[in-house]
Amino acid sequence: MSMRFFLRDEAQTRHFGTLLAAFRPGRAMIYLTGDLGAGKTTLSRGFIQACGHVGQVKSPTYTLMESYVLPEVTIHHLDLYRLSDPEELEYLGVDELDRPGTIVLVEWPQRGLGVLPQASLTLQLAHLDHAREVTAIAHNDEARQWLERVAPHFIE
Repeated sequence: MSMRFFLRDEAQTRHFGTLLAAFRPGRAMIYLTGDLGAGKTTLSRGFIQACGHVGQVKSPTYTLMESYVLPEVTIHHLDLYRLSDPEELEYLGVDELDRPGTIVLVEWPQRGLGVLPQASLTLQLAHLDHAREVTAIAHNDEARQWLERVAPHFIE
């Protein structure tokens, strides 16, 4: 199942991340795909801050992973853009990140194929002139229900 959302600016991209956080399941592996500058990190920032993180959300471009242990959820934010070999993810213990009470946000997941756990939700971000389009693809029933809860609250 898939849904499309149109994001007119950076603020709406962050808001979409906030909505996803508000209705999040107890566990999820989220793949974020799209070209450079498509809004993957902006959406992630909205999600992480809506889950309760206070302060700056750094892009994990150089560290590969930033973790946020919050009262209600643990979030692991990965950016695999600079990953040279998917096998490097085994050193990070990526296979152990997908557990109850944990949300994993993965930017550039295609660079970790074969090592990353299966996504429950894929968010494909694309440029549309000055706006963005998100195609959200649910890979299981829980993710489908998640999107169905988010959609009525999203105002274009």
